[in-house]
Amino acid sequence: MKICIVSDSHDRAEPLAAAVSQAKAAGAQAVIHCGDLIGANTLRASVKLGVPLHVVHGNNLGDVMTMHKMMSKSGGTLTYHGQDAELELGGRRIFATHFPHYGRGMACTGDYDLVCCGHSHVAEIVRQPNIKGGETLLVNPGSVSGIGAPNAAETYTWILGDLTSMAFEIHTLEH
Repeated sequence: MKICIVSDSHDRAEPLAAAVSQAKAAGAQAVIHCGDLIGANTLRASVKLGVPLHVVHGNNLGDVMTMHKMMSKSGGTLTYHGQDAELELGGRRIFATHFPHYGRGMACTGDYDLVCCGHSHVAEIVRQPNIKGGETLLVNPGSVSGIGAPNAAETYTWILGDLTSMAFEIHTLEH
């Protein structure tokens, strides 16, 4: 099963929908949004693409009530989890949160196959040693909106992952 991982869309619906569309074309069957979505309207175009979306909030919360209303009208396409999410997709145990330090801590437990986080606007894929003697994949897709990217030019990034092979790659949107 392939998945799309995004974060930090900051009210920019167009790049978010573009990433989801590209991921869907590449075979993604689910999207994990690691927070700082802000407004629920940012999701409208992405929800219309029909790929199940799992969303957690970040430090830029936005309108929670509208998010819940949108979720109830999505026919199951949108799931808003709140602070964090424990998911099982493609037979893998997945934890999603916004904050990297929290994500790293959860990866260290060894309870998950994959931990997703955001916030830093820096895309990275890390094999985090865990207390069970193994490694947990810790991924941060950076910012799909390009806001606050670490270099001078805005970089719009997202991750496409294959849960069967546990192979993940960073993608950059053209803008």
